[in-house]
Amino acid sequence: MSHTLIPQGYTSPLGIYDTQAAIGRLKTIFEETISVSMRLKRVSAPLVVDPGTGLNDDLNGVERAVDFDIPETGTRGAVVHSLAKWKRLALLEYGFPVGEGIYTDMNAIRRDETLDNLHSIYVDQWDWEKVIPEDARNLDTLKAAVRTIVSAICLTNDAMKARYPSLSWNPDRDVTFITTQELEDLYPHLTPKERENAFLRQHHTVGLMQIGGKLRSGKPHDGRAPDYDDWDINADILFYNPVLDCAFEISSMGVRVSPESLDRQLTLSGHDERRSLPFHRRLLAGELPSTIGGGIGQSRLSMIILGKAHIGEVQVSIWDEDTRRICRDAGVKLL
Repeated sequence: MSHTLIPQGYTSPLGIYDTQAAIGRLKTIFEETISVSMRLKRVSAPLVVDPGTGLNDDLNGVERAVDFDIPETGTRGAVVHSLAKWKRLALLEYGFPVGEGIYTDMNAIRRDETLDNLHSIYVDQWDWEKVIPEDARNLDTLKAAVRTIVSAICLTNDAMKARYPSLSWNPDRDVTFITTQELEDLYPHLTPKERENAFLRQHHTVGLMQIGGKLRSGKPHDGRAPDYDDWDINADILFYNPVLDCAFEISSMGVRVSPESLDRQLTLSGHDERRSLPFHRRLLAGELPSTIGGGIGQSRLSMIILGKAHIGEVQVSIWDEDTRRICRDAGVKLL
C-alpha cells in the first residue's frame, strides 16, 4: 500500500527539462552560500565504512545497513546511513582549527525507509561539521547555526525565483524556536507529526529542539541515535510546505555529544555495548574535538524551492507500483 498522496489540482511549476537545470543551479548556489557563511571547506566523503568501527549512523537503532563482503580485504563494508560520526573524526585527522569546518555530498541507502512523498531509500544531503570551543556547547551556538542555515536557504530561494519566475515559495526568514516538550504541552492529544503540522501552519519556519530523550508522556518526540547529537542541544529545521500543507524537515543537526553526554545517552538508550567500539572509545576518552554539525537534504531543498509534490520528481530512486500508478494518474513525472 502506497503512502503517497498527490494534492488535488497539483501541477509542477517547471517541466522536467527545466527541473533538471534548476536542480543543478540550486545546488551550486546553496553550496557557495553555506560554505562562505559557515566557514566550511568541501571534502570528499565515504560511501562505505567498516561496520566494526562504529562510524556508521545507526539512526533509530533498528534500520539495517546495506552491507557486503570485500574479498580483497577479507572484511565487510557497510553503505553509510549518514556521516554524522565520520565528520567529527575527519576534523581531528585533517587538523581543522576552531571556527572552521567541512561539508560534503553525502549519498546513502536506507533500505528500511517508508516510501512516501518525502522519503526514499536513496538519501542525498549536504553533511557538515564545524569545530567549536568547549564553552560554546550551548543553545546560543545551536540557534545561531540554525539561523545561518535558514538565511542561506532563503538567499538560494531568492536567486532561484529570480531565474525561474514560476516558482512561488516564500519562506519566513524569522525562526521560531520551540522544544519538543513545549510542543507536546501545546498539543498533548496529537501525535508528534500532527503536532509539527499544527505548529508549522502557524509558525512557518521552526527550530524544533531537544529531540531524542523521553518527554513527560514517557515517549520521545522522535528517535535520535545516542552517539552523535547531544539530546539537550540539537534541533530539526522545519518549514511549512504549502504544496503538501505539512511540516517539512530540511535539516537534522546539533551540538555533538561530549564524553559525559555520550555516557549518559548510551545508558538511557540501552546501548552500552557501543562503548567498546573504536569511535566511542576515543570519544569517551576525550580525544575528539567539540563540534556542531548536521545534514541538509538536497532533494528536500530542491522539492520545496521548486514546488514539487513528490521527492521522486527531483531524484532517481526505486518506487513500488502503487506509488508509480498514483503519480502517473496525477500527471506527476518520477525521474
